[in-house]
Amino acid sequence: MNKVILMGRLTRDPEVRYTQTSNAMVTSFTLAVNRRFVAQGQERQADFLPIVVWGKTAEFCSKYFKKGQQVGIIGRIQTRTYDDAQGQRRYVTEVIAEEAYFADSKREDGNGMGMNFEDTFGTSAMPENPSVDFTSSADDDLPF
Repeated sequence: MNKVILMGRLTRDPEVRYTQTSNAMVTSFTLAVNRRFVAQGQERQADFLPIVVWGKTAEFCSKYFKKGQQVGIIGRIQTRTYDDAQGQRRYVTEVIAEEAYFADSKREDGNGMGMNFEDTFGTSAMPENPSVDFTSSADDDLPF
């Protein structure tokens, strides 16, 4: 299974291109994703991941995403190779975004219309009573 869920900040405004053959829109940007743990006495580190978006999602990202904005991305990792101008083989690993979301707690204009990434992806959807045990059952017969 190749599934990636990321939350981070755009390092620059999205860049829009169109393919030569089918004139399809492609939007790309770099997402700075903080690492989960910080070594004692050191600053938090981040990974800078190239994101590529196609189709309607590319149009959405190009219109609404801006540098510094926190966003959520769901997609897959993809690798590809190409030969550069000097004939050297180059390898590229990038995230192909299939879904894109606002992740700031509220939009800059203060109207509170932003989307909370944690609520959307279940971290705050934990059961209210985590001590409930769903593994035991008094009835061993299955209804089917």
